[in-house]
Amino acid sequence: MRNIVFQALAEAARAGEPVALGIISGVKGSSPQKVGAKALFYSDGRIKGTLGGGCLEAEIQQRAIQALRTGQAEKFELLLDHDFGWDDGLICGGKVFGMILPNAQNAGEEFWRDLADRKITRPWSVQKDFRIGGADSGGSDLLYEETITPPCALWIAGAGHIAQAVAPLAQQLDFSVTVFDDRPALVSHQFFPPEVSLKADVWEKLLAWPLPDTPSFALIVTRGHRHDALVLKDWIHKPFLFLGMIGSSRKARTIFEHFQKEEIATEQEMKRVACPVGIKIRSQSVQEIAVSIMAQFIDKRAELVYNRKASPAGKFELV
Repeated sequence: MRNIVFQALAEAARAGEPVALGIISGVKGSSPQKVGAKALFYSDGRIKGTLGGGCLEAEIQQRAIQALRTGQAEKFELLLDHDFGWDDGLICGGKVFGMILPNAQNAGEEFWRDLADRKITRPWSVQKDFRIGGADSGGSDLLYEETITPPCALWIAGAGHIAQAVAPLAQQLDFSVTVFDDRPALVSHQFFPPEVSLKADVWEKLLAWPLPDTPSFALIVTRGHRHDALVLKDWIHKPFLFLGMIGSSRKARTIFEHFQKEEIATEQEMKRVACPVGIKIRSQSVQEIAVSIMAQFIDKRAELVYNRKASPAGKFELV
């Protein structure tokens, strides 16, 4: 999934349209947005992205439009206290730090498009003199640094109704989704968004597919216990960061007992499998089940991949 702010910057660069980029580079206490939040401000009042909405964003927008008039970049420090946030309900009690970069489009269409496409891991930074660049020139000379990475992969075994609800939601939630099934009639973009990668073949060949280099997650939702166990037998040994499988606790016990008896997987490997998958929200419909599943995957991604920290200089990195 492309980053909408970087994509909009690339489009502004191509059109020669002046825009101001706002970035939150630091947070203390509670705030409506986190380090790395971005918004693009246009002279006509349009905004792409968000820095938290409400009075916080309105204040930064005023400053951004003024910066477009003067051409002067600036840092900001805003306290979200009773006086500042009462009207819009942003009495968070925290403090946000950041910067406004007018004419950010001048970094060039190619620069911003490379960041928007996220095909490879790529760092970019803002220097102390507010210049935007792609290389780290040293932490002491930076106001902000961020490393853009490709989206995490989500492999889904099974192309039935659960997968058809999960895949588009996962795509919207910034996973790169691939669906596998041995039923070609279901493995079709008639049922899945065009951005979802589809693989149809016999399971023997599908299970031999190599994992991508990006952090990878997996969901098993085939048409029955036998096929679930068939896929799990292989995928349990792959280095997925998180592996979920549809079904009941009884189903999990039955499969795990068989795996242990046949020495298919170790106890440690079986502990990595979440079955039943999804958080408990009393879901009943397919759409609700998809939400419960993706809520768990989002939580695991935040825990295992996007545990980010920001240095005093605004460095933004994976840890």
